[in-house]
Amino acid sequence: MSHRRRTAMAQKESKPAFQIDWLLTNLRWLFIAGVAIVAALVPNRPLQATFAGLLIAAALYNLLILFWLALRAWSRRLVVLILALDLLFLLGFYLTYGGAQTPILFIGLLPILTAALRFGWLAGLGLGVVVAAEYVATAVATAPAPLTMEGWLAVLLNVLVLLFLGVASVFVAQRMFALTRQTRWKEEEEELKRLRTARERAKIIYEMASTLSATLSYERVLETALDVVTMGLSELGPISSQIVGAVLLFQDDQLQVVTSRYMTPQDQQRAIPGRQGLVAQALEAAEAIIHDSVADDPELSQFASLRACQSIVVVPLRAGFENYGVLVYGSPVPNVFMPDHLELFTAVGNQAIIALQNARLYQNLLEEKERIITVDEDARKKLARDLHDGPTQSIAAIAMRLNFARRLLEREPARASEELRKIEELARRTTKEIREMLFTLRPLALETQGLLVALQQYFEKLRDTYDLNVILEAGPAVEEALDRNRQGVLFYIIEEAVNNARKHAQAKHIWTRLRIEGKTFVVEIEDDGVGFDLAAVDASYDQRGSLGMVNMRERAELINAALRIHSAPGAGTKITVLVPLEGHAALAAANLSAATGAPSERAR
Repeated sequence: MSHRRRTAMAQKESKPAFQIDWLLTNLRWLFIAGVAIVAALVPNRPLQATFAGLLIAAALYNLLILFWLALRAWSRRLVVLILALDLLFLLGFYLTYGGAQTPILFIGLLPILTAALRFGWLAGLGLGVVVAAEYVATAVATAPAPLTMEGWLAVLLNVLVLLFLGVASVFVAQRMFALTRQTRWKEEEEELKRLRTARERAKIIYEMASTLSATLSYERVLETALDVVTMGLSELGPISSQIVGAVLLFQDDQLQVVTSRYMTPQDQQRAIPGRQGLVAQALEAAEAIIHDSVADDPELSQFASLRACQSIVVVPLRAGFENYGVLVYGSPVPNVFMPDHLELFTAVGNQAIIALQNARLYQNLLEEKERIITVDEDARKKLARDLHDGPTQSIAAIAMRLNFARRLLEREPARASEELRKIEELARRTTKEIREMLFTLRPLALETQGLLVALQQYFEKLRDTYDLNVILEAGPAVEEALDRNRQGVLFYIIEEAVNNARKHAQAKHIWTRLRIEGKTFVVEIEDDGVGFDLAAVDASYDQRGSLGMVNMRERAELINAALRIHSAPGAGTKITVLVPLEGHAALAAANLSAATGAPSERAR
């Protein structure tokens, strides 16, 4: 046996003995106080200095015992020594305040109780005989004359009374400590049972968390949440029936069964609003609710699989102020779900909602990945289309004109010079187109100097390349209300809108306006071109090769912005992007508006 285990067992065994010694020490105070009170109240018995000294010595001696107990420096030998000292003090009290009719006869019960409680009832009886002998000896020694028959009878009677009281005290004390020990054992068993249950519950929760965190599948998380409760309840105690379970999540403002156990196919297709009964109570209170049946529930009673259940629990799936749905469990056996199980249900709900959020986040990341791939592919297609429609055609024309010029040099040298000038002009225009494409692919000015400078440079290139009248209206440093990421997204939205107007609108003017309205950053791209039927274009958009409007809407969603398009045939087109400003951005916008004192100014 290891030293640590022996030490633990010794401490466990010494605990009752320590409690007994503590009780006896306090009883010693009562006996000392009782002796002092009796001595003070009994008439015709003046206190002697020796007796008073014994009282003081007994009090100091008990203080020393208390100090020793507090140090836990206790042993069986020390108890024997204390018994011997108690007998010496008893002999001193009987001698100084004794006699056959001593009023402090009761003090002899203390060593009897000490021996009985620490060493057993036989030791108590033996100490009773010793105490009786001390009393008889002091009675004889302190008698002024030899005891008469009546005196001996009185002494014998006191001895019998002392022994009777000693035996009765021992019996009562042992019964009291037996009951105390039995109560303590029951408390320890209950505590052990509670700790065992808590350990099993913690084990279940740990296994549940491990199981739920091991998967990022939306469906797998929900199925595991159902199975964990059944597994957990079986760990805490036997289950006499199958548990009906279901996960209901909000979809289209209705709670719909997503996955279930032991539910009929009709119930699996059923939906409830979640605004009444136990479901509404659980969602409002944000805690699990246990009920005996669903007969009087306006919503859960619609499920035939739950009508026969005599024990129901509804667990809310809630994160913050957002309700995702509920877990519902039912059993046809009454009182299967008890208040002690609420902690398990709450843990299951909390872990399930965390795993559900992680699964949804993972699903959103997959969808975002697919969307980014699609956007990248669209950008590649757009670049290929622009290169094909622009520089590729121009380069092919240059090659044809060079061949034509070479022939002119051989036949008509005078016309060759004019043709070479046209080729040079076409080459310059092609170079500008390529530079404009490269600028829109990665505008360095956007990264280093901000949105306004990037737009000014881009519009300047459009004017030089296409002789396009593009007008920029914005307040000074208005883009400071936006971070670099939002500025980059807005640049590409503006570039897409302006490029569409250049290609299709036949516009004489294209305006781009940037301003701040309250806590909103507003971007407007407007042209005076031919316009188009927005409804007709949206209806046939899946058949078009260009996805310009889809790209603009998706880019706007990246920064939580709203994109609105207004157009009609012959009335031009106006595209508005509303970007919400929050936190520091809104504060910066307010400071910017206060500093400029005007909402906007024109920049050409």
